[in-house]
Amino acid sequence: MGAYEVMLEATIGYLEGERESGRRHVNVKREKLATLLQPLPSAPGEGDALESLRQRALACAKCDHLVASRKQVVFGVGNPAADLMFVGEAPGADEDELGEPFVGQAGKLLTKIIDTMGLSRGEVYIANILKCRPDTPGRSTGNRQPTLDEMKTCVPWLHEQIDLIQPRVLVALGKTAVGGLLEKEVAITRFRGQWQEYRGIPLMPTFHPAYLLRNQSLAEKRKIWEDMLAVMDRLGMEISEKQRGFFLKARG
Repeated sequence: MGAYEVMLEATIGYLEGERESGRRHVNVKREKLATLLQPLPSAPGEGDALESLRQRALACAKCDHLVASRKQVVFGVGNPAADLMFVGEAPGADEDELGEPFVGQAGKLLTKIIDTMGLSRGEVYIANILKCRPDTPGRSTGNRQPTLDEMKTCVPWLHEQIDLIQPRVLVALGKTAVGGLLEKEVAITRFRGQWQEYRGIPLMPTFHPAYLLRNQSLAEKRKIWEDMLAVMDRLGMEISEKQRGFFLKARG
């Protein structure tokens, strides 16, 4: 029994005792009555809890080299009660500048993929394992992949995000993200399209959108789309014949 139920039961018991003793009125101080008449405060929702977590993450200083080079922490974006959550490896230069994951060219392609699934960015949740852009000492441009150690240090933030959002399906984008979640080196061509489990949630490994920017063949596009069809099916989403046929070679 919760504290509210205990207090309510005790109050009812007291009032019943007063009635049995013949009392018809209970004296209540005016200021106490005013407090009792106030509406109950709402319980914190998923969005409030996620925002509280974000504020804590913004102050993270676990990795000196990343704190020194980052412009800002890139926490995550989307629906705090999403059924579907996409997880990448780390922010790049564009994300570090804007403070939002997947906003560069690869991010635009991810948005197209989400749209083609019949969803929007606002309906899913998007985050990276690493919340800071990996530093690039001696280089003024370009990005680098995060190390397994860096991801291991930062992944507790992602764990808290997952625990708060409680998505029904996770999608890991690319070899580095899959390896970071599974804590081992992986061959993405072997893992891609094969259901895994992460923190008790079905996990679909697939190619990073950046891979499709470099390899724009119909066959490669079809592979990642087949993974998304499997995700849609797992979520119980309606799949049209048109969607099922995307990126298939036309029959001659």
